[in-house]
Formats: sequence, C-alpha cells, structure tokens
Amino acid sequence: MAVLVRYFAAAAAAAGMAEEHFDLAPGSTLDELLSAILAADRPQPTAGAPQLDGVLSRSSFLRNEVAVRDRSTALNSEDVLDVLPPFAGG
Repeated sequence: MAVLVRYFAAAAAAAGMAEEHFDLAPGSTLDELLSAILAADRPQPTAGAPQLDGVLSRSSFLRNEVAVRDRSTALNSEDVLDVLPPFAGG
C-alpha cells in the first residue's frame, strides 16, 4: 500500500525533503511507517540540520488531517501522513 509522508519545518530539514512516498505491507501501522522512514536511504542533511530520529520522537502526526496519537494505528493505502515537529512562537 502506498502512503505519502509530508514533512514540515524541522522535520523537512532533518529528512532533507518536503515529502516522500512509502510502499508498505497492507495493515502496516504508524510505528512501522516511522521505522521505514528512519531506515530509508536519503541524502545527507545540511549542516546544522536536526537528527531525524530526534525530530520524529517529538513530533505530532496527522493522518488525512486527523491527529493520530496511537502509533499502533493501522494505515490505509493512499493515506497522507503529516509530520509536525514542535513549533515555537505564537
């Protein structure tokens, strides 16, 4: 099943891209997707960019624009997952 992951702010800097697609086994969970994200072969981040694993551990996630807090949540084909790191300011 195909899932689109969109990275925002520090997550985009850490991933080195704004979005990418993952092909996962049917019934894969958010936690399994996060493992796939960390295992993906990607370009070296720019100097000073945060580490992706650290950003993911502090991020919030939206699946199809709805907050997901349970990382055992099963994903569906064509889901869109937004990775939202903590934001400062107001």
